[in-house]
Amino acid sequence: MGEFTILPAVDLKGGQCVRLRQGRADRTTVYGNDPVAQARDWVRQGAPWLHVVDLDGAFQGAPAHLEVIGEMVQAAGIPVECGGGLRSDADLEAVLACGVSRAILGTRALEREDELAALAAKYGDRLAVGIDAREGFVQVKGWTETSGTRAVELARRAAVAGVRTIIYTDTATDGMLRGPNFIGTAEVCDAVGPKCRVIASGGITMADDIVRLRALEMANLAGAIVGRALYEGRTTMTELLAAARA
Repeated sequence: MGEFTILPAVDLKGGQCVRLRQGRADRTTVYGNDPVAQARDWVRQGAPWLHVVDLDGAFQGAPAHLEVIGEMVQAAGIPVECGGGLRSDADLEAVLACGVSRAILGTRALEREDELAALAAKYGDRLAVGIDAREGFVQVKGWTETSGTRAVELARRAAVAGVRTIIYTDTATDGMLRGPNFIGTAEVCDAVGPKCRVIASGGITMADDIVRLRALEMANLAGAIVGRALYEGRTTMTELLAAARA
């Protein structure tokens, strides 16, 4: 990844491109029926990376879209990170075998934290931990359960274990077009230290949100994931990429 990377999101549910509001399956908007074509379109618009979430996998506890994810990777020709339901070694290997550049652990990172050091040593930059939080506490199992663990503490422990990428999502802001959680993002950046990159997610609505994220002056804040704002034309890849380079 470069200095600050914009990652358009493609969330998969029932084979469609969707976005959830605040992670709730009952608040789903469908944006397209062809995820492969959507991946190509983001690349055409200049995306340097793609962020893919297998929502059915997250809810079910095992990947549900491996075939289409592989097709998206081949069609895109750029690095793809992917998460959703990767709760076993076999599932982790399966998504990486699709050609994914970076696999994202969520529920497993919290529930089997003792395995993180070995996984980080084995996979290096091909592994990330996704920390989804509401009011500062980690949510798991497709955001259906809220734990008693604070996001900043899990982030710190993951970094100590050797994880090199943390994806931090404030689920209260996700899909709401109200701007990201700047304070929470800065706290996670502080918690993990300079050797671990952080990617912000949730609520990014306009290019100015990218400007404000960069103004936090966190050297390890490496990028941002953008979903609904792009799908609904609130901003464009051109605007976001310009703000990332500014």
